[in-house]
Amino acid sequence: MRWNWRAGLLSVIFAAAILLMGSSASAQGGAPAGGAAGAAAAASSMSRDIARDTSPLNPENSLDLLEAADHLEEKSYREFKGISPENMAKKIDLGEQFLKRYQHSKYRAVVYSGLAVAYLMTNQVQKMEAAGEQAVALNPKDVQMLAMLGQTIPRAITANTPDSQNRLEKAEEYCKRAIGMIPTIAKPTGVDDQEFTQAKNQTLAIAHSGLGMVNYRRGDYAGSIAELDQSVKLDPRGDATNYYVLGVANYNTKHFSDAAKAFGQCAQFSGNLQAICKDSAEKAKNLAAPLSDDPE
Repeated sequence: MRWNWRAGLLSVIFAAAILLMGSSASAQGGAPAGGAAGAAAAASSMSRDIARDTSPLNPENSLDLLEAADHLEEKSYREFKGISPENMAKKIDLGEQFLKRYQHSKYRAVVYSGLAVAYLMTNQVQKMEAAGEQAVALNPKDVQMLAMLGQTIPRAITANTPDSQNRLEKAEEYCKRAIGMIPTIAKPTGVDDQEFTQAKNQTLAIAHSGLGMVNYRRGDYAGSIAELDQSVKLDPRGDATNYYVLGVANYNTKHFSDAAKAFGQCAQFSGNLQAICKDSAEKAKNLAAPLSDDPE
């Protein structure tokens, strides 16, 4: 099955910007910091600035908080950051050039994170994983990238993937780290409760989706169902793949009514899963009908 990597991704880019602001505020108060710098950079290009993060963790701060960057480095970074999500090829080109040119830049975590998003949006999954892992190595509390890696890795695994069990363990670790850190992020000034809750829920949904896929790959269908149920409750319109895998897991455990419901939800999304989800929903309904008629 070929997953639609782009589906649901744009809906969480703005959430990452909110979490980045909140995590920086937490860091100033002594709590762990977090947030996806690259996704936040993409969000800023969509002109949806809610508040300014004035912590030293924000590379856009004034020079009294940050060591002055080389003028050309600063210009290259801002050019990379300003590329819209509709021009990912350009963003990738600028990001790769930046990393080659400025090997000690304080913006490297930001650029790696932004590149990871761009690679995922252009279906370059291996490059996404490599860039994402560089991003979290430089910023271990990048919750958005931790969640995205945790979701992407198990989706990319096939029967021919070498060392698949260790990769699943890595994905599980990423997801659990994200889930553990998200509650520590403080709500930033200027963001209302609904927006902040939505931002956290979207990121938690990605992490639970990743855990659900890890469990599915391991043949733990009950565990997969539990995690994916949480994911779709947190973000019902996030990702058709969550509903598809939830349907398969329920089908494999003979929960045909639940399978039909999940496949039906999946079929409401346009894309490469729509046809198979419609067909699977009908099959699950037909299997569920005799069970509902059984007097026992």
